[in-house]
Order: sequence, then C-alpha cells, then structure tokens
Amino acid sequence: MSRTYQPKKRKRAKTHGFLVRSKTPGGKRVIAKRRKKGRAKLTV
Repeated sequence: MSRTYQPKKRKRAKTHGFLVRSKTPGGKRVIAKRRKKGRAKLTV
C-alpha cells in the first residue's frame, strides 16, 4: 500500500496559506481566533 499523503509545499500554501485565509470571512475568523489564542504560527 502506498502512502496517501504526498506533501507539497506549494499545494499546502495555496490551500491553507495566509493569503487564502485572508480572502474569505471564515478564513479571517480563523486568523483572528489564532491571534487571540496566541499561536506562534497563524497559518502554514
């Protein structure tokens, strides 16, 4: 059986990156919540 997760930095950033999060209302909420919690990394 092959590994199902084939990591790619570009794909990861394009899907979960800061710019993508910033575009949608829900994404903005995610960033805000993570800021409030004090996360060291907000997004990928």
